[in-house]
Amino acid sequence: MPDLLPHTLTPAAFHSAVIDLSPTIAVFDCDGTLWSGDAGSAFMHWTIETGLVSRSTAAWIDEKYRGYLRGDVSELDICGQMVQMYHGLREAELRAAARTFFAARIEKNIFPEMLKLVDALRNRNVEIWAVSSTNDWVIEAGVERFGIPPSRVLAAKVHSDRTQDPSGIITDTLLDVPTDEGKADSLLRAGVPSPDAVFGNSIHDAAMLAMARRAFPVNPSPDLLEYSAHQGWPVFYPTSITP
Repeated sequence: MPDLLPHTLTPAAFHSAVIDLSPTIAVFDCDGTLWSGDAGSAFMHWTIETGLVSRSTAAWIDEKYRGYLRGDVSELDICGQMVQMYHGLREAELRAAARTFFAARIEKNIFPEMLKLVDALRNRNVEIWAVSSTNDWVIEAGVERFGIPPSRVLAAKVHSDRTQDPSGIITDTLLDVPTDEGKADSLLRAGVPSPDAVFGNSIHDAAMLAMARRAFPVNPSPDLLEYSAHQGWPVFYPTSITP
């Protein structure tokens, strides 16, 4: 725990602070911010458990993930590899699997306060974006609950080849892996250089939080908590989270 702690907002104060900002554009990280847990790694394990991927692919990604936990594989690399592991599968199959997975494993972890906030922003015609290093199939399935369309999702993504199958065959060619400074870069490429409000939970969100007219760390990791203290950013913990 850092020596310097940022101010913690109550649920009412957090909601009011966002609404009183009168944002035009709001950007949300997803895992740990809109819902608890890491949907990316959970989906990886789920697809291995259910046999969606081959044993050789399961062994390959297990080795990479163990390297990541040891610090031998970077955040950027593992996030890309957790999408590349599905190469050769049909995109329609992955999208169906992602919907099933999210409903079974993640939907129950949605933070009610964040769902209420996004609904309030949508009712005010705020342009809302979701940015995540988890694969786009899971993120698009998840943020559908928040009324965020696929066109405003920036997530880890690979190219799908539609020359043989109109629904797409997944390749291992990475198109985007938004993490760390890459999240800010993805927003810039999407034409969102100066969002009014940005919400994130980890130090990997720091670059895009810094882009905002006002940053809102939500359920911050220890590193982001310390960073928020130095930046003077108040933080918010959903009621289901114990700081």
